[in-house]
Amino acid sequence: MTESAYWRSDVSVVGDSTVRVRGYDLETLIGRLTYADSVHLLIRGELPTKGERRVLDSVLTAVLDYALQKPGTVAARFIASANPSMSAALAGAALAVGEYTLDPSDTVRFALEQSRAFEASDESLEAFAERAVAQLRAEKKRIPGIGHPVFRFEDPRAQKLRDVAIEEGVWNSVGDVYEALHRAFTALPGKESIPVNDVGMMGLLLAQLGYTAEESTGISIISTLPGVVAHVSEELASRTPIRIIHPDQVEYSSDERSLPTEWEYAR
Repeated sequence: MTESAYWRSDVSVVGDSTVRVRGYDLETLIGRLTYADSVHLLIRGELPTKGERRVLDSVLTAVLDYALQKPGTVAARFIASANPSMSAALAGAALAVGEYTLDPSDTVRFALEQSRAFEASDESLEAFAERAVAQLRAEKKRIPGIGHPVFRFEDPRAQKLRDVAIEEGVWNSVGDVYEALHRAFTALPGKESIPVNDVGMMGLLLAQLGYTAEESTGISIISTLPGVVAHVSEELASRTPIRIIHPDQVEYSSDERSLPTEWEYAR
């Protein structure tokens, strides 16, 4: 690679007769790598261990679908009803992944920051967690990755992800610090039933697998797309044109107004 090169990339290279992905001939990967292997290799640059593969595979199946309770799915079906295009609908669903749904990046950043802060302190884990939670509350900041509108005390999907990580030896001090913070938070009056949610646990596991916050957003989008494909396919097959929200489901607040008779355009 010369200094004048416009781009530099270590991801892949196309030759006269081969494609190399992270240095591996793509032909040698086809039929031998699982999808989770390939995702990890492409994004992290190395093949995963057996344990890392199982944890990532579990993360990739954690948010497959939430029926029509997922805003991205609803958006995708609306788009498909107006523009019968799978790619356009999938793009719309991806744009709906963000701070309030499906995006684990805030949890990744938070978990890594708090882990570094604990390592730099001389406190016990419990004392650190209590002080950190008190500081967060004083600054009116939330702990990302906790809370759920349905589940109380425990999100079973998050617990399953955690169990897999423990079984595979992927769980490490990043997870320990985050859990200590969660314990300190739920020890507060009125907070006892707030669980770590599935997206929060996804972020926690991805952080422990070495993914960056931005990469975790991409993983979340990848993991939710199969469900969106199924919904868009269903929508396209229904041939329902231009779905709208029925007027009975909308409360309109504007009163009727009349334009003054003396009004002149661009006067």
